[in-house]
Amino acid sequence: MASGQARSETTGAKVGDEGLGLPRGFPRYKGPSWLTESLPTTVEPWVPGGRNAQARGGSSPAVVTRLLRRAVSHRPWAWPERRVFFISDPHADAQAFVGSLVASGGVKQTGAGLDEIRLTKRGRKGVFVIGGDCLDKGPSNLALLRSLRRLMDSGARVTLLAGNHDMRLLMGLMALEHERSPRTEHLFVRMGGKAIPLLKEVYAEYLAGKKKPLAGVPGRKGCRRRLFPDEHWFEAFPAMAREQMSDKAIERELARLRKKVANFEAACEKAGLTLRQVYAASQVLCALFLRPGGEFAWFFEAMRLAHREGSFLFVHAGLDDSTARLIEDEGVEALNRRFAEQVLEDPFGFYYGPLANTLRTKYRKVDFPLTEHGVDRVYRQGIHAVVHGHINLTAGQRLMIRRGMLHIEGDITLDRNSRRKEGLEGHGMGVTIIDPAGRVIGISNDYPHAKVFEPKRYLERRRAATQKKARPS
Repeated sequence: MASGQARSETTGAKVGDEGLGLPRGFPRYKGPSWLTESLPTTVEPWVPGGRNAQARGGSSPAVVTRLLRRAVSHRPWAWPERRVFFISDPHADAQAFVGSLVASGGVKQTGAGLDEIRLTKRGRKGVFVIGGDCLDKGPSNLALLRSLRRLMDSGARVTLLAGNHDMRLLMGLMALEHERSPRTEHLFVRMGGKAIPLLKEVYAEYLAGKKKPLAGVPGRKGCRRRLFPDEHWFEAFPAMAREQMSDKAIERELARLRKKVANFEAACEKAGLTLRQVYAASQVLCALFLRPGGEFAWFFEAMRLAHREGSFLFVHAGLDDSTARLIEDEGVEALNRRFAEQVLEDPFGFYYGPLANTLRTKYRKVDFPLTEHGVDRVYRQGIHAVVHGHINLTAGQRLMIRRGMLHIEGDITLDRNSRRKEGLEGHGMGVTIIDPAGRVIGISNDYPHAKVFEPKRYLERRRAATQKKARPS
């Protein structure tokens, strides 16, 4: 159906093949039929380590049960007072973002336009947590940001988390605004090719239509001096970075920068931008995002590192021991205060330190570690699960046991460009819902059923199964 022929309809859900009763917290989709018809209308149990839990590997029911019991041995599960709608990694795809809002049941799309949205009763009562990575990859950064702003202006309660792609832009722009230093002067070019679509989009919208779009812009060499690290940076950076970074990490960073310095200008020219146009667009970006009154100045001002609702900790990527220690000692709000202070006062210390690990960890050897001690620290604070994005999935949300802790993974590959690379069609839609009634619901247009995880019911069933097995035959 063409977008101009869209009709609005309300879609409920039915019982899935497994016979699970429809949960009361299940959303009713309110939007054009061409949008809602691809969303699941049946439900099934969501079990850690089960077939719909994760794409690879798995934990035995005994291991999952032990870990969940270990969490409640510190404190019982606490569920949020309001329904939480978690949408992560929209990556510059406004259509996918609006579709995900509709999937939450908290927003109604009243027509074909992306700006034709309003909150439902459920949306007015709930809270939307946007899990970061609003930028890059998708068709339009500016359209995504404007859709996010419309949600915020609708009266919705919105918590915006920082993602690694978002912070990479902030670091790059701040490097242009601040006094040059070997600690930060490389951060604009460090963005690399991923920043070029945004630069091109900004140039096209804000500069291309002007009679003299490059008035006042230095020549190519002058622009290069302002955008690139100077010729002595590769010698100066290691000495300044050594207090915070290991020798291996410094070597990786130098190798990364050599490649980006060598390729950045050619990549811009391939995309149709001269270095003077790149510099002009970068100045517009600074005005839009960093200066009072800029159209998107709210974006980084609203950003937080972490958010807590009941037993659930929301971050972009994950945890490590140092972050867990800070949460135990000072709480999640202290984590956010430290984030805000460090980004402004010491961008290098933030970007290469443990706080930024929450934006980029995949629990690899190169990431800051999360050990059993760190897990116990957050367990003692009543945090039982980490809800995050960052790791893109192709069959809806995933439950994973990582480093002995439950992780609810919510990056369901929303933007159409990433989906094309993964062999998926169109744009994605979906949401992870934390229901006050004691359940987590995963909805995605890439999985035929909504997934429902109920920790209490899961443990009760495991206990009953164990007792039944223990009875003499």
